[in-house]
Amino acid sequence: MCAIHQPNLFPRLSTLAKLFAADYWIVLDDVQFARRDYQHRARLAALDEPGQRQWLSISTHLPHGRSTHVRQALIAEPERCQRRTGQLIRQHYRSSPHWPGLRDALDPVLDLFVTTDRTAVVAEASTRALLGLLGWRGEILRSSSLESRPDRSQRLADLAAVTGAKSYLCGTGGMRYLDPAAFQQYGIAVTPFQTATDDIWASAREISSLQPLMALGSDALAAKLRLPSP
Repeated sequence: MCAIHQPNLFPRLSTLAKLFAADYWIVLDDVQFARRDYQHRARLAALDEPGQRQWLSISTHLPHGRSTHVRQALIAEPERCQRRTGQLIRQHYRSSPHWPGLRDALDPVLDLFVTTDRTAVVAEASTRALLGLLGWRGEILRSSSLESRPDRSQRLADLAAVTGAKSYLCGTGGMRYLDPAAFQQYGIAVTPFQTATDDIWASAREISSLQPLMALGSDALAAKLRLPSP
C-alpha cells in the first residue's frame, strides 16, 4: 500500500493513521505551500480536555511568494520557533505517564530547527518521530526526487507506481477529484481510507495526534490503528 501526503507538523490522527496503514509514504514536497494548511502548524489539545485547543505554528517565509513549493519554505526565527515548540508540547503533555517516550523522540526534531532552514524538514521529521513511536516499519520517498507527469491524478498514479504498490490509500478529500483510470493502467486499486467517528476518532481530523498518543500511549494507539477501517 502507498500513501502520498504533504509533510505535516505533528499531524492529525486521520493523517497519521493513513500513513501508518501504508507500506510507503511518498512525501509530497514539490507542490505549492499552503499557509492555512497543516504543513507548518498543528492544533494541540489539552491532555485531559481535548476541547481546549491551541495552535502551534512554525513561522515560515516563502521566498517565492505564493508559488513557493513545500520544500522551499524557510523557517523564520528558528531559535524562537524551536523554543516555543518545545515549551508548548511540554506544557500540554508532560503530565502524561507516556511523556518520557515522546520527550526522547522530540529532541532530534527540535534540533533540526537550528540545523536546517526548511520547514518541511522539521514537519516531516515530526511525523517520522510519531510513526517511529508507533512501530511503523514502512519506507519514505519524496516526490521531488521521482519522475511523474503533471496531471494531478496521473502524477499521483506515476508516483505510486514507483513503489510497486497494488493499492493507493486515498483520503476523503482526494476521492472527490481523483480519476481511478490513471491508476488502473498500473494495476493499482484506489482504496478509500476512512476511520471511525467515535472514541478517539471524533476529533481525528481536527487536533494533532499528540493528544491521543499521550492519552493512550504508543502501544495502545498502535493497536487501535491496526484495527480494520469501518
